[in-house]
Amino acid sequence: MNLEDDLEGSNAGISGVANGPVSWGVLEYLDPAEWPEPAEYLDQLAEAGYTGTELGEYGYLPTDPEALRGELLDRDLTMVAAFAGIHLSNPEYSHEDEYQAVQIARLMGVVGGEDPILVLSDNPCADSARTDFAGQVLPEMAMQEAQWEYAAQLLDSIALMVFEELGMRTAFHAHCASFVETPEELDILMAYTHPHVLGLCLDTAHYAFGGGDPLKLVERYRERVWHVHFKGYDPGVGAEARERGWDYHESLEREVFCELDRSAVDYGAIVAALEEVSYSGWITVEQDVRPGKGLPRERATRNREFLKGLGI
Repeated sequence: MNLEDDLEGSNAGISGVANGPVSWGVLEYLDPAEWPEPAEYLDQLAEAGYTGTELGEYGYLPTDPEALRGELLDRDLTMVAAFAGIHLSNPEYSHEDEYQAVQIARLMGVVGGEDPILVLSDNPCADSARTDFAGQVLPEMAMQEAQWEYAAQLLDSIALMVFEELGMRTAFHAHCASFVETPEELDILMAYTHPHVLGLCLDTAHYAFGGGDPLKLVERYRERVWHVHFKGYDPGVGAEARERGWDYHESLEREVFCELDRSAVDYGAIVAALEEVSYSGWITVEQDVRPGKGLPRERATRNREFLKGLGI
């Protein structure tokens, strides 16, 4: 099986609309005691009109494949993607990072849909400076050349292992409060990594808060866009975050990542651009919600209705 040949055989057309546990407050830096029960999340997800889910924080949903498959089948849900944060700037974690990513991919290989995606990112909020300067990163805060080389080697290595063992593709997610946040940083990483080995996960809000234009990202990387997150971005909150020096957590608390109908992102134009490049994957809606901030099911329902208005 050849990865490049497999990509050329993909069928065009958005597969469906998913959501993920982060929209219900399942965030890795919060106390798990604050997370909703998994069955509650899955029930509300289906009730809100979504047909797919991402895995979320590993261990939140059942890690026993048969148990997880049963939960999904009971609600007619498809597992579409899983996220793994790894330490791109620190080689001491290389074996741990590889093990974690492959473990997650293996679970996806058993319970995932037709073409599940492993999504890799530099570990969010692992570095205090990057957390403090999310949305306001300075050029001198970037990784050095040796770190970029290591990061690219690790990402390509994991992606190849996952494809060779499971036939599964891997995409990279630029994430605020990490070492790959800005458009310039993502471009460096994309240049260092192999285009037929590692794809790109477009996250509209993270890329916009990091200073980029999501539409231009689709146009620039075209066939390398293998997964998509639709997340709302409020530029007014983003500007205030920069003016007041808020860290990543404060920006989330102030809802820099807002509901889709309040977002400055032109989702209709992005859908058109995805169709032009024959994107064939899922769109996952995300809205990072801290516990106690609004009602996740109601927000997820409104986001789903917004996308129905765009014809998806």
